[in-house]
Amino acid sequence: MQEIVGESLALRLVEWGVDTIFGLPGDGINGLMEGFRRHRDKLRFVLVHHEEAAAFMATGYAKATGRLGVCCATSGPGAIHLLNGLYDAKLDHVPVLAITGMQETSVLGSYYQQEVHTQLLYQDVAAYNLMVTNPEQMPGVVDIAVRHALSKRTVAHLTFPNDLQVAPASAAPYRHVSPGQPPSSNPVLSWPPVPAAQADLTRAADVLNGGTKIAMLVGVGARAARQEVLAVADALASPIVKTLPGKMVVPDDHPLTTGGLGLLGTKPSEQLMEECDTLLMVGTSYPYGKYLPSPGQARVVQIDVDPSLIGMRLPVSAAVTADAQLALQQLLPMLQPRTDRSFLTKYQRERDTWLSDMAALQDPKRTPIAPQYLMGCVDEAAADDAILTCDSGTIATWSARHWTIRGGREYYLSGNLATMAPGLPYAIAMQHAYPGRQVIAFVGDGGFAMLMAEFLTAVRHELPIKVVINNNNAYGEILWEQIILGYPEYAVRHRQPEGDFAAWARACGAYGVKVTDPKALPAAIRDALAHPGPALVDCDVNPNEPPMPGKISYEQAKYFTEAFLRGQPHKLSTLATVARDKINELRK
Repeated sequence: MQEIVGESLALRLVEWGVDTIFGLPGDGINGLMEGFRRHRDKLRFVLVHHEEAAAFMATGYAKATGRLGVCCATSGPGAIHLLNGLYDAKLDHVPVLAITGMQETSVLGSYYQQEVHTQLLYQDVAAYNLMVTNPEQMPGVVDIAVRHALSKRTVAHLTFPNDLQVAPASAAPYRHVSPGQPPSSNPVLSWPPVPAAQADLTRAADVLNGGTKIAMLVGVGARAARQEVLAVADALASPIVKTLPGKMVVPDDHPLTTGGLGLLGTKPSEQLMEECDTLLMVGTSYPYGKYLPSPGQARVVQIDVDPSLIGMRLPVSAAVTADAQLALQQLLPMLQPRTDRSFLTKYQRERDTWLSDMAALQDPKRTPIAPQYLMGCVDEAAADDAILTCDSGTIATWSARHWTIRGGREYYLSGNLATMAPGLPYAIAMQHAYPGRQVIAFVGDGGFAMLMAEFLTAVRHELPIKVVINNNNAYGEILWEQIILGYPEYAVRHRQPEGDFAAWARACGAYGVKVTDPKALPAAIRDALAHPGPALVDCDVNPNEPPMPGKISYEQAKYFTEAFLRGQPHKLSTLATVARDKINELRK
């Protein structure tokens, strides 16, 4: 059978090591689908229910594996639906290739049905963005797109008019009038770890050796450098603070870490940032400047493989462009080990108090169920190498504080886009990538409802993912964001009754249980995790449980009060919840 352009694409993707494409067919990509069909023994096509989910799956696959994630959608509306998931990939710096269809070249410009010029639509999200118009461009432009995505850790996009998709791959339809040649290359990429320059290391060591109260802030860019991060922190007697995407860099039960930073972080992490005189940032360009040292307070060393991200948040005394693991290995012998460990010891005590306070909030006697208790039950029952995916919202707070990184556990969410709904698609993609591991999606009812059809995708693909729904029947994070501005909540709670998503799970042919009684929760979680196939636990939790900041500022308390004075509904139940939380902390 004659090779067509769609087949040329499939063959090249296989040569790049791609084995999975997430997508949804349409008449705008039938030629591409034929290419995928011809090589289905090497290239798995995961059929989804919504293109947004396909892009989230490609992004989650890339986040968990470090490999290229690939998603595919038809022309017009299909391509439009991919965008949210692609921005998640772009903002979190992971390699994803988006493949879309385009209407036949002969009708372009005639206001034809589904004529959406995706190369224009994608010009912001994609670092490499091309409409392929000639078979001779293949497969060279695929190589260029893949190299862009992998080397720049970002999104690349190729769109194919559907008449081109079925054209013979060997066709040369036009006379060559320029001195150029069609792109010709092999599917190879040289991408070695980048060592630090000696002069940069010397400046960094001088700054760090001159500090007395040193803090480390590590992000997901240091994911492969756990042992190096711990060794440098120990030498500097430095507490380790983690960004939320970087939660899995260091185990949560390690004595050197104080946990996360920011609105979802810990009190000791915020306090030590206010006190430190030196800050070592590794693999992060943490965006929330209010939680970083004040300008002029601390001298900053920043290590990042991307030089454009260095110095973005704070003035930097020593910039080190390098792979995090290599740079820390090079830096360690240049550091003077500290004998004065008082700064570290102080915040280790504060951390122990904080962890005790958080444990007290996992109260099994509370009705409605405390969301902290729900996350605590999952944390206790999950495997030591489990992967937890999470949506944006209050669930991110509960997972940040009550999901313990230990052993080989991992944790993923939409870090910079902070979009709703990726938790379930991430889990599906990661279960595809790691069929032998326990994969748990901890999601809110709002995010789950957006893409709940993808639970059926998991059932149909026989993926044993576990979904735990923190069901507060509201957009909880938005609710509290309104209050923290001093405004009463508005239009953030759904009407009663709460949805019964367990019934949906059972209708899909999976395990599903609804939990409203805290006494039934531990067994429900254990049973779901032990179930051999897809399982879902829908847990009704207290909708008036506030995701309190680690350290409450005067301004936050003032605006909280103003919201209540201006007519905040449910204020009695909210105040009662806050009071019970404080009593539990004092009883510990």
